[in-house]
Amino acid sequence: MCPAQKLLKLLSGKLKPEIFSLATRSTLRFNSILREIKGANKQSLSIALKELEEEDLLKKVVIRQKPLHIEYYLTEKGNALIPIFKQLEGIL
Repeated sequence: MCPAQKLLKLLSGKLKPEIFSLATRSTLRFNSILREIKGANKQSLSIALKELEEEDLLKKVVIRQKPLHIEYYLTEKGNALIPIFKQLEGIL
């Protein structure tokens, strides 16, 4: 499977491409993603984030400072896919 095809398969789904795009720019927090992506709801966002974690594209980190919150970072695998993602963005 070519890298672009693999990336398309990993990012297939309602919110995953948008989440990945946001993650290439900065650390993510649940509510900020919810505000950024039009039409997103809590359930679909939770599912998409969990699937991206399972694919080892995002890492979930619990920050135990007050207020307690969760941040999402691109993993090494996710960072490696950025050039391919950027090329696909440029084509479309």
